[in-house]
Amino acid sequence: MLTKKQIELLEFIHKRMMRDGVPPSFDEMKVALDLRSKSGIHRLVTALEERGFIRRLPHRARALEIIKLPESLAAATAKKPEGFSPKVIDGNPDARGTGGRTPAQPAIHAMELPVMGRIAAGVPIEAISEISHHVAVPGSMLSGQKSHYALEVRGDSMIDAGINDGDIVVIREQDAVENGDIVVALVEGQEATLKYYRRKGAMIALEAANPAYETRILPEEQVKVQGRLVGLLRSY
Repeated sequence: MLTKKQIELLEFIHKRMMRDGVPPSFDEMKVALDLRSKSGIHRLVTALEERGFIRRLPHRARALEIIKLPESLAAATAKKPEGFSPKVIDGNPDARGTGGRTPAQPAIHAMELPVMGRIAAGVPIEAISEISHHVAVPGSMLSGQKSHYALEVRGDSMIDAGINDGDIVVIREQDAVENGDIVVALVEGQEATLKYYRRKGAMIALEAANPAYETRILPEEQVKVQGRLVGLLRSY
């Protein structure tokens, strides 16, 4: 049995990971739950971990993994996003007479997205718009009728946001974003980078999630947002 605060925190973490692909920071959790200090968040996270609902990944900042949801919360978030028809990718292509699955293996609802090349999570690299390959993405990462695409991350400037070198990020195409969103930004029409977006008047700050990298502040006409991070795929 979880307490009300534990359920609230688990729901907040789940929603943020579904939206951004990375868990919220402890400061964001504290604000969301209206707690006075992060020590309360630490206690809630520890309790959820002890009960088997989440797992902390070692040696990674902000690295949390949701293992399961309580039945009430799982039922409330089970509704499929509107606006697209997911392609069903069978789990075992060699299985015969079972629609490509063994009898006990459920279908995995996913869509294939084009991987448009590499995106710099560090010093911006030349923008790449050619499709290198495709990747299967869970339908739960996609929302609305907007187009989506994927990029391979190169660099470590977003490591404190849980985004590592070699990760595949899922991007929803949109140019309207909010302060604090992680976006793909095209700089001066030539360089693409993955950073936090913050508007400061007529200037745009592209902020890293690694203290080793400086924030770049540019005139708004030099920055074109090409999408917002909505998911992340990682191979171990």
